[in-house]
Amino acid sequence: MSYPLGFPPEQPLVTVTHPSATTWLLEMHNGDDSRFTEKFINKAMMPALDAVERHWRENWRAARAAKDKEGGKGTLIIVGKRTQNKFFSNGLDYDNLVKDPNFHTNFFPLVFNPLIRRLFTFPIPTVAAINGHCFAAAFGLAICCDYRVMTDGSTRNAWMCMNEVHFGAGWPLSFVGIFRAKVSDNRVLRKIALEGHRFTPAEALDAGLVDHLVKGDTAAVIAKARQVGESVSGMTYAGAWGVIKRDLYRDAVETSERTVLQASVLSEDAAAKARL
Repeated sequence: MSYPLGFPPEQPLVTVTHPSATTWLLEMHNGDDSRFTEKFINKAMMPALDAVERHWRENWRAARAAKDKEGGKGTLIIVGKRTQNKFFSNGLDYDNLVKDPNFHTNFFPLVFNPLIRRLFTFPIPTVAAINGHCFAAAFGLAICCDYRVMTDGSTRNAWMCMNEVHFGAGWPLSFVGIFRAKVSDNRVLRKIALEGHRFTPAEALDAGLVDHLVKGDTAAVIAKARQVGESVSGMTYAGAWGVIKRDLYRDAVETSERTVLQASVLSEDAAAKARL
């Protein structure tokens, strides 16, 4: 397979490189802040993940056939646009997505939730290289990864935040599943969901939302993410990494498969008005 790979090929929003025999690097570059759209997820993120898994499985099968226990290793790093140090991702392109009258019924069950399941059960270790602000759905995507490495904010500010409560949007059920699966402290969960707290890198580390902080630019964040991913890349040889994750996060995976109409502030108010 020849790298780099761009998705979609005609105007890439995601680029995959293969910097070492055991590492794949997925760079999101839908503009500087890599907002999530249907095209970005279905035409870029999902096929990029497919390409990485396909190549890793080819290596894994060859290593098993040769009884090579040093082969078949792998890790995936996900990073925001590499030529800037401000954004990992700003989350959904919400203002444009909500113009679709079917947004609440279609986008999450048909577009975003499959991406969640893909990451939760990905067969090799995944590391989010958080090189800047990480908001809303991007926060959820990062939490779906197995490890998180974040800039320490010394170069420029960087926050993690689920900010829906600030602009009057409810959470889809899949978001609830993500954070329940990965955040065990109810006080932290309350700050994330109900207060929309902007976690500084130091706060995110203290709360267990990230595993490592890195001083420096995007290149430094990627370097540390690679170190973290490669340190566990050998766990994939037996092929059990993704299988165990599927059961470990079964509740979140099954929650994301449930099609539940997302309540809006206005629909909730209308229901309350009729009831009270």
